Amino acid sequence: MSDRAKPYMNPYLAGALLGIVLFLAFFVTGTGLGASGGLNRMLVYVQNMVAPEHIDQVPYLLKMAGGSSNPLNSWIVYLTVGTIIGGFVSGLFGRRVKVETNKGPRIGNKTRWMMAFIGGALMGYGARLARGCTSGQALSGGAVLSVGSWAFMFAVFAGAYALAYFLHRYWN
Repeated sequence: MSDRAKPYMNPYLAGALLGIVLFLAFFVTGTGLGASGGLNRMLVYVQNMVAPEHIDQVPYLLKMAGGSSNPLNSWIVYLTVGTIIGGFVSGLFGRRVKVETNKGPRIGNKTRWMMAFIGGALMGYGARLARGCTSGQALSGGAVLSVGSWAFMFAVFAGAYALAYFLHRYWN
C-alpha cells in the first residue's frame, strides 16, 4: 500500500452530500449547520469557570451560561466536536495528517503563525458580530434565501479579494 495521500472526493458528490446533510439538519433540529456557535459555547463554558460574575452581567452570555445552565448542553457543541473528530479521522484514512506549516517561500514560520492567529481572531470576532460564521451564514442562511446571509457572503468575498491584493506577497 502506498504512503501517498488518497485523492479528494468528487466536489459535485461532496456538495450533493452536504446538501442532504443540511436538509436533514433542518428537518431534525429545525435549524441549519454552523461552527461558531459550538466554539462560542465552549469558550463561554471556560469563561463561566474563570469569571462567573462577568457571565451574570452580560445578557448575551447569561442566556447560555447564567444560573445553573450549562453552555455545553446544546446540540451545536456536539456537532462541532463531531466535525473536528470526523475531519481528523478522514485525514487519517486519506493519509493527509501531518505536522506542517503551509506558507509561501517569502514568509517565515513565525510570521505565518502570527498572520493565521490575527486572521482567526478577526474571523471569530466577525462571526459573533454577524451572528454566525461563514458556514452557518452561507449554508444555512443562504439555503433559506436570507437576504442578510447573501449580503454577508458577498461582503466576505469582496473583502477577501480586496485584502488578498495586499497580502498576496506572503504566498508568491
